[in-house]
Amino acid sequence: MIKFEKIVLKNGLKIIIHQDKSSPLVAVNLLYDIGARDEDSNRTGFAHLFEHLMFGGSGNIPDYDKVVQQIGGSNNAFTTNDITNYYLTLPSSNLEVAFWLESDRMNQLDFSKKSLDVQRNVVIEEFKQRYLNEPYGDAMLLLRPLAYKMHPYLWATIGKEIKHIEEATLIDVEDFFYTHYGPQNCILSVVGNVDISEVKRLAEKWFGDIPDRSGYVRELSVELPQVEARKMDVERDVPADSIYMSFHMDKKGGKDYFPVDLLSDVLSRGQSSRFNQELIKNKKLFGNIDAYVSGSLDPGMFIVSGKLLPNIKMVDAENAIWVELEKLKAADIEARELQKLKNKIESTTVFEEIGVLNKAMNLAQFELLGDANLINSEVEKYQNISAHELNVAAKSVFKPENSSTLRYYSKK
Repeated sequence: MIKFEKIVLKNGLKIIIHQDKSSPLVAVNLLYDIGARDEDSNRTGFAHLFEHLMFGGSGNIPDYDKVVQQIGGSNNAFTTNDITNYYLTLPSSNLEVAFWLESDRMNQLDFSKKSLDVQRNVVIEEFKQRYLNEPYGDAMLLLRPLAYKMHPYLWATIGKEIKHIEEATLIDVEDFFYTHYGPQNCILSVVGNVDISEVKRLAEKWFGDIPDRSGYVRELSVELPQVEARKMDVERDVPADSIYMSFHMDKKGGKDYFPVDLLSDVLSRGQSSRFNQELIKNKKLFGNIDAYVSGSLDPGMFIVSGKLLPNIKMVDAENAIWVELEKLKAADIEARELQKLKNKIESTTVFEEIGVLNKAMNLAQFELLGDANLINSEVEKYQNISAHELNVAAKSVFKPENSSTLRYYSKK
């Protein structure tokens, strides 16, 4: 049981505090409720661009990273289609420095042509290296618009195309910042060897005067149910043929999310998983194959991805995947297999909760889902899933008309 306290400042900033005296460190996590899904379809990649811009200097702190290093801390950030998350860990004695750093860049970034040019070039280079020039790098750039036709999940966090970042102006980024990066759109979680009353005092001192920037109303296009199988074949300079399959599924925290998530573990979690046993060891079709869920805040994707072994025909590999999916639809899995998976989930969760940073991130993400206390019932939700519920979930999701398949051929 993770005990915590929560306060909400007048400007809307939510603060979650968990005291953990077992660690000399404190983790400070800021989750902004802004991701790629909030972008204009003609100006994509802005949320990810801001992940970089937020480290480019603020009103009073020209070099964020240098200050963090001087106090013995470390920091980083990541962007998804749903959120942008900034985090740092540091000795608890330097907690106030973290509040100073984060409040200053929430209040006012350094909106300069130099900062924008530097970070824009970094993002463009990342787009080229990781998505266009790296083997299989453009897979999600292709699969997302194949699976989605209406919802903005149809583009990746890096954006639709480089041009959108190249053409970003200072006015564009200022508008984006003041629309999305206010206290009303942020969840601040603090976990570690801290005094709870002191954290509350520091939160009010450093964040209390930042104005509420409410005004943005999220209005996203709703994805219609998919009614036909979609397929795309591409040829790339890659070492092996590969296949990517996407199925629409429930949003994270939804009623049907947990059994579908557990199905991904049935298929690919560990050496004894079905994909590993049947498709890698027994049939020797794949060098590796995985199944996972996107865990999106709106209805997301169940993804199967695998790299074929040499001389394996794509049709044979694809059919073999469907055989395993059909098995899940045909009969309930055995109690022993199900309990083994549930035990793995529980042990993984317990292990993750040892670290202050993981707890800080998870508390913020559960609060975004509606209640930070959901962190204490997550394992129970998986433990309560029956074999029959898995069977029902498999029948609902693993339908040909709900599938989008990207077949990725290596140039001969």
